[in-house]
Amino acid sequence: MLAIAIPAGLLIGLSLGALGGGGSILTVPVLVYLLHQPPRAATAGSLLIVGITAAAGMIAHQRAGRVRLGPGLAFGVLGVAGAYAGTRLSASIRPDLLLSLFAALMLAAAAAMLRRRRRAGGQHAPAARSPQAPHEAARPDDPGVPSSRGRAGTAVLDRQATAVQTPPRSRPRPGRTAAVRRGLKIAAAATGVGLLTGFFGVGGGFVIVPALVLALGFDMPAAVGTSLLVIAINSAAALTARLGGHVHLDWPLLAVFTAATLAGALAGTRVASRVDASRLTAAFTVLLIAVAAYSLTRSLPGLV
Repeated sequence: MLAIAIPAGLLIGLSLGALGGGGSILTVPVLVYLLHQPPRAATAGSLLIVGITAAAGMIAHQRAGRVRLGPGLAFGVLGVAGAYAGTRLSASIRPDLLLSLFAALMLAAAAAMLRRRRRAGGQHAPAARSPQAPHEAARPDDPGVPSSRGRAGTAVLDRQATAVQTPPRSRPRPGRTAAVRRGLKIAAAATGVGLLTGFFGVGGGFVIVPALVLALGFDMPAAVGTSLLVIAINSAAALTARLGGHVHLDWPLLAVFTAATLAGALAGTRVASRVDASRLTAAFTVLLIAVAAYSLTRSLPGLV
């Protein structure tokens, strides 16, 4: 068992370090199908592994100034109720149904990674050329075209006239209704993330990062760093609720698995700086789809 746990943990940690998130979604299938843990024990053990790995990664991001402690703590605390509810709901689901739903979650994560990869490719596409070719551009000595000095002077006068005629407008403050809507949106997103963490035993970084960007207006580096804080809080809350339900964990196995995951995450950060990120994302997406297909073939017959 331990001989399998080490390379499996290294692989998951490698994907976490190289891709910055999403790799933890493979923890439950590895614990179930390779290490032969019961589904409920696997989801609980996944919370332990994901929580510790996220806390370690969060410390590194905090040193780089990419973690916003106040909003992250608030987002995480708001998700505690969802994590508790997700844990209770998961306990009432049949193991085969739980694994089938988890396979659907992996397919959703793969689709999200494909969309993100396409978006990144579109942003790096070359800019369209101007319809006027360089050799067809108007020359400064053409009739009706001011010289470069004249154009510069005209531009300065236009800016001065605009500054005089257009008074500076103060940015309107959001009204009370808008603030309430924003607060409800944040609470709903945090509760949904906690529910996902408690039910499936995953970090949910692929959900938390967009939520922080859209609901709180974070830039991407801050969203990634702060998401690790949220994952650590939700994982701790969900794991506490599961341990109260008398789930038996293989502590030596989880300790070796977690240590291997942390080592793989450190190595993954070095791989990320040397290998094209789009290729890593594509390879991981294919792996997710393959694992999801395998999980469905194993779990769906038990539902019939």
